[in-house]
Amino acid sequence: MATSSRGATARPDGASPSARAGFRSSRALAPVAAVGGIVLLCASVALALTIGPADIRVADAWSVVASHLGGDPSGLSAIRDGIVWDLRLPRTLLAAVCGAGLAVCGVVMQSLLRNPLADPFVLGVSSGASTGAVAVVVLGAGGGLLSVTGGAFLGALCSFALVLLLSHTLGGSTDRVVLAGVAAMQLFSALTSFVVMTAADAETTRGVLFWLLGSLTGAGWTDVGVCAAVLAVGLAVCGGHARTLDAFAFGEDAAATLGVSVTRTRLVLLSVTALLTAVLVSSAGAIGFVGLVLPHAIQALAGPGHARLLLLAAPAGAVFLVWADTLARTVLDPQEVPVGVVTSLIGVPAFVAVLYRTRSTR
Repeated sequence: MATSSRGATARPDGASPSARAGFRSSRALAPVAAVGGIVLLCASVALALTIGPADIRVADAWSVVASHLGGDPSGLSAIRDGIVWDLRLPRTLLAAVCGAGLAVCGVVMQSLLRNPLADPFVLGVSSGASTGAVAVVVLGAGGGLLSVTGGAFLGALCSFALVLLLSHTLGGSTDRVVLAGVAAMQLFSALTSFVVMTAADAETTRGVLFWLLGSLTGAGWTDVGVCAAVLAVGLAVCGGHARTLDAFAFGEDAAATLGVSVTRTRLVLLSVTALLTAVLVSSAGAIGFVGLVLPHAIQALAGPGHARLLLLAAPAGAVFLVWADTLARTVLDPQEVPVGVVTSLIGVPAFVAVLYRTRSTR
């Protein structure tokens, strides 16, 4: 039995020749698919900028972007210029960043915890963020010095710290991490419900509910910059551990035999994904099903290797959330639907289809 890290990759060496050929084919096509995903993402962003009450063409949107980047003036009115640069573009880019980040976190969590139902929120980060946001909006926590985004981020960190403490106290195994996450999720969800029921009026409750369901309304360039920077760091760290994640697919004992420092690696990856999830949730709310469904869909198409999964999951998640947000802000115009509602309505049938396809394949 080989003990090098090279053997950690889930290779079908014992499979039939046709299965090995399919594996090599999917591995060869992964870079092409990733480039195609980036092209599709760029096209999706360009088209999403044109969809809405204001009649804006792709050429108009491009001229506005070029003018703000130092090019010639766009020639559009100040209102139409502001619609593109101040409203639609940062919102669309934030949707792309959040979709990519949630998909990547889902890939890592499902592998690290060896749980196909794991998603970026399994550690209770979203529930902690909700409690922090509600504390700021309803209770005025922070004395006006703390924004909703800041409160949500602090709440998410508190939840993750509680999960780490509980899981370490209970033994630190994978199932204990999941159980600690469930406990933290229930605790902070209860705190959020208690605060809303006892201290919020009807209008505040409606606003809080809208945020809890996920919303990209009010997205700004600061949000885009912070989330994109954290996503870049998260992608670099998770990509550097792709082979290690392949080893985790065989179990912690097998990973340790292959030379993986299980405890250190799990702590690093859990911390990175929790931090990335906390930043994304604090900016956009809890957008469900992106990190649960897309990893399964990508794995069904590309195979189990995490280098490929991470390479394809990021653009797939970005494209998915761009169009989900576009649908959310236009389907009932002028009323807006929380984007988390749209992702759930799309994600549930998609998840059932993926499960059925996996069952048929097996």
